[in-house]
Amino acid sequence: MKTAELVSFPARSASEFPAGGKRALIYVVYDRRGDVEAYIPYALEKLRDHCDHVLVVVNGHLTDAGRAVLEPVSDEILVRENRGFDITGYKEGLEHLGDRLRRWDEIVLANDTWFGPIGDFAPLFERMDRRPLHFWGMTDHPRVEPHPFTGEEYLAYHLQSYWMAVRRDMVLSEEWRAYWRDLPALDSYSDAVSKHEAVFTEKFVELGFVAEVAFPSLTDKIENNAVLYAEQLIEAGCPTLKRRPFFQWPPFMDRLAVIGRWTLDAAERNGYPMELIYQDLARNVEPQTLNTDAAMLEVLADDDAGSYDPARPLRTLVVAHIYYPEMTDEIMDRVDRLPGSYDLIVTTPEEGRAQLIRSHLAPRAPRGAVEVRVLPSNNGRDQAAFLIGCREELLHGGYDLVVKLHSKKTPQDSDNVGRHFKLQQLDNLLPSAGYAANLISLFQRESGLGLVFPPVIHIGHPTLGHGWWANKPGFIELTERLNIRVPVDEGTPLAPYGSMFVARPSALRRLVEEPWDYEQFGGVEAYKDGGLAHILERTPVYVAGEAGYHSRTVASADYMAVSYTALDYNFDQISVTLPPVSTMEQIEFLRRAGVFEWGTFRDFLTVYARLHRQGDERKILAAYDRWVRWRRRVRRAVRSVRRR
Repeated sequence: MKTAELVSFPARSASEFPAGGKRALIYVVYDRRGDVEAYIPYALEKLRDHCDHVLVVVNGHLTDAGRAVLEPVSDEILVRENRGFDITGYKEGLEHLGDRLRRWDEIVLANDTWFGPIGDFAPLFERMDRRPLHFWGMTDHPRVEPHPFTGEEYLAYHLQSYWMAVRRDMVLSEEWRAYWRDLPALDSYSDAVSKHEAVFTEKFVELGFVAEVAFPSLTDKIENNAVLYAEQLIEAGCPTLKRRPFFQWPPFMDRLAVIGRWTLDAAERNGYPMELIYQDLARNVEPQTLNTDAAMLEVLADDDAGSYDPARPLRTLVVAHIYYPEMTDEIMDRVDRLPGSYDLIVTTPEEGRAQLIRSHLAPRAPRGAVEVRVLPSNNGRDQAAFLIGCREELLHGGYDLVVKLHSKKTPQDSDNVGRHFKLQQLDNLLPSAGYAANLISLFQRESGLGLVFPPVIHIGHPTLGHGWWANKPGFIELTERLNIRVPVDEGTPLAPYGSMFVARPSALRRLVEEPWDYEQFGGVEAYKDGGLAHILERTPVYVAGEAGYHSRTVASADYMAVSYTALDYNFDQISVTLPPVSTMEQIEFLRRAGVFEWGTFRDFLTVYARLHRQGDERKILAAYDRWVRWRRRVRRAVRSVRRR
């Protein structure tokens, strides 16, 4: 405990939690959809062993399905207007309990911003019950000077408000009643911190109430330990894992060397059901942010690592759209590296192509049902072939997995660029039998894994920073129509560029159920950025996420040797032109500067105004434009005089 931070004069008499005492929990929930994520009932069920009464306060809307989830793990549910954040939710929960507060020896105020218990709540309560105190928190935050939100005075040392336990003497005190009665309106996150979280601890300690923290800050640096040292807190026995480390801005986490994967490994080692974490994050975090913060890339070995269990085979459908029959053997050589049996559907747009494909397939020993299916149109190419041509099998075929491939040549690009793109797809999905077994074992190991595909293509393609191209407006329109609420990536979206992947059909169900038709995709002229096929290329991760399935990227060691060195050098060359500060600060500098366009004098004047004359940008550019127009008039006048 940081005693120096919590000294009060004079201290009031405090007592331990009594033997056989009773405890109540006020737990505040907020969900944009009105749903209740699965990690919440898990936490409440475990808290039942330590709390005699559970009141769940729902900020905002609650669906019937959400209520059905909460009712078995709560005694009361209070649905209120979504205002004032979790703090005002606590206040209204206390008001709802009213005189009943006298029944309990301790009130726990907690919200839904953490996963837990990591391990067990019992050691925590056993330890804190023996402490003579008035209130205690799970974690704390050091004093910050000056205040990060106001720039003045200081942000006081405080117990963090996501978990606060308060004993009866304090709950029944006049000071407690006055505090909540006079709580100001909280209209922003900064209000919630400045007007409550950073005030509460200092105020009540100054009034003589005794406070403690269960898991004090681990360093003497001014840092948020609950977010930045989550792994170390788990190892110290802390049963709560904040959600924020997995949706915090990745450059910030990079600057402080916070490795989210290590934190998740610690949670898994301590027995937490990881599917609850991934399901929540897949639905509620920008996919690219989650992919980075949680390090969702798997570099798989070429040799079978023994993780694949042949006793638990997954019923697999391979869907291969083959426009170029001469690539049939190349594709099938890859497919045959899959472990166990599989059914095969080859789609193609013409009977002549189908006959050539069948001739390539004839000498091969099938591992399941084989069909070459002639489609009525090649509109939408592999996208339409998959969603329309194989709709029935994907919806009703009873398959556990679908492997989506196609004969990729990319004839519009140079030979090297096209060859690399094809191999970037196939060599990161099916380079060897051992690798394929390791890939399929991911689905055996993770019941919530919905989609696996190669990392974003960047060699030969300027995808990084521009992966949306002209597809974002159409993507937004489509996802709104499909009622997909997963937050949208600001930069390049996490997507299977190249449209080859392995997935659970159930993860893509919402996309496959849509009644697509070939006319929607248009002909050859519509196969471009902004067209439906390219929009759909960017949707699978979001569709899977809405259904509660997480996605992973996969790569071979050979490919990573090529990819990483290229990224390393390219990023180094970009950084050479920037100030010698952290990556985060370089990015912030570039964001302040804004788009550079093509380097004209006006472009650089715009950048200068953004960086050094904020608020005057329009005036400066307007003055420059007037000067340009005046200069043109003068030049025309001079040329006119010379011609005379």
